[in-house]
Amino acid sequence: MSVREPLLKPVPLTDLRPTQITVGYREVKEKRKRWKELADEKGSEFLGKHMIPVILGPKERHYVIDHHHLGLALIEEKVKDILVNVVADLRTLPQEAFWVFLDNRGWMHPFDADGQRKTYADIPKALTDLVDDPFRSLAGELRQAGGYAKDTTPFAEFLWADALRRRLKRKIVETDFSHAIEKALAFAKSAEASFLPGWCGPTDD
Repeated sequence: MSVREPLLKPVPLTDLRPTQITVGYREVKEKRKRWKELADEKGSEFLGKHMIPVILGPKERHYVIDHHHLGLALIEEKVKDILVNVVADLRTLPQEAFWVFLDNRGWMHPFDADGQRKTYADIPKALTDLVDDPFRSLAGELRQAGGYAKDTTPFAEFLWADALRRRLKRKIVETDFSHAIEKALAFAKSAEASFLPGWCGPTDD
């Protein structure tokens, strides 16, 4: 049985196209901090292990389907190129059909910072144009704090972010992040969150 090898190639980070509208800037900041710690001695090794999965789309453009936070962090740290793994070649599709295909495969997330679905045209054309969603940062930090497990469900963190958005006020997330994490953890450990990916179940604490 033949094994299909991933197609890898370096691509300028600034050429990558997003497939979502928002990121959590707090998480981007943490990834920038991590890169600074590794850049001098282990930067090349890190980049070799953290390739960006992309879809090759119309006009030979590379559309990112994961690691948007990492890509933006590396751009802000002045990294020029990144290895990409081409997951699918959809160059022959017209632009509208391309977006519909990505949408139906769960390879895009066209929701804004208020959790509202937008049109395909609202998706930024560059990683540097991604919009901050504080609840996406909260969802990412919640997972790091053990609130839920890493899950293969596409855009799992965004599902958590949307659930948290419906239960916490944005002002609390923006002005008292520690308190927001406490409330998020309480929700994550409750049966009320059982429908979310990576849910770890209620505790008696």
